[in-house]
Amino acid sequence: MSDLSLRQHILEELEFQPGIDAANIGVTVDNGVVTLSGHVKSYLQKINAERAVKSIKGVRALAEEIQVRPEKNAGTADDTIAARALNIIAWSSDIPEEDIEITVQNGWVTLEGEVDWQYQKETVERAVHKLSGVVGIDNRLTLRARVNAVDVQQRIEEALKRNAEVDAKGIHVKVEGDVVKLEGRVHLWRERKIAERAAWSVPGVRQVEDHLLLA
Repeated sequence: MSDLSLRQHILEELEFQPGIDAANIGVTVDNGVVTLSGHVKSYLQKINAERAVKSIKGVRALAEEIQVRPEKNAGTADDTIAARALNIIAWSSDIPEEDIEITVQNGWVTLEGEVDWQYQKETVERAVHKLSGVVGIDNRLTLRARVNAVDVQQRIEEALKRNAEVDAKGIHVKVEGDVVKLEGRVHLWRERKIAERAAWSVPGVRQVEDHLLLA
């Protein structure tokens, strides 16, 4: 696919997505490498735009330079954002709110503390990025040390084989202590994310290094 055709597909997808106001988003493509520029009104729109582009076949890499410019007088002072973030985390029954610290400065939210699972780390970030006034998130949450898992590599490989959306033959799993390295080739960006989730789902994994390449 040519860069011109790919750019057109991206523009059409951004316009198609109801959760994105694409009026002020710029798109350039160079040999499959996409750069998004311009600005949106919320951090959620920024994330949605990034996800939309990554879902398109032919995108080899993404440089995301979109700025978040919240509307004025929308109750987006730093203390308001911090209070709302604490509340939304408290409403989630499976998140240890007492172990999470939140700092907000000029709309940038920093998350610190420890959780038990990777999905909890991702859940907290997803909850916070929906809040109005947030312009960026620095997720510094770490995973608590757990008992070393037995046959981590085998469990990850079996999980990949069970997933119909992934060609497990092209993915190589290496385990060094509590660090998992994913190598090989996949066809779609979505397959990379599925492989990462499979690796994070095994108890004892504290770090996943994704070295997968798009074929």
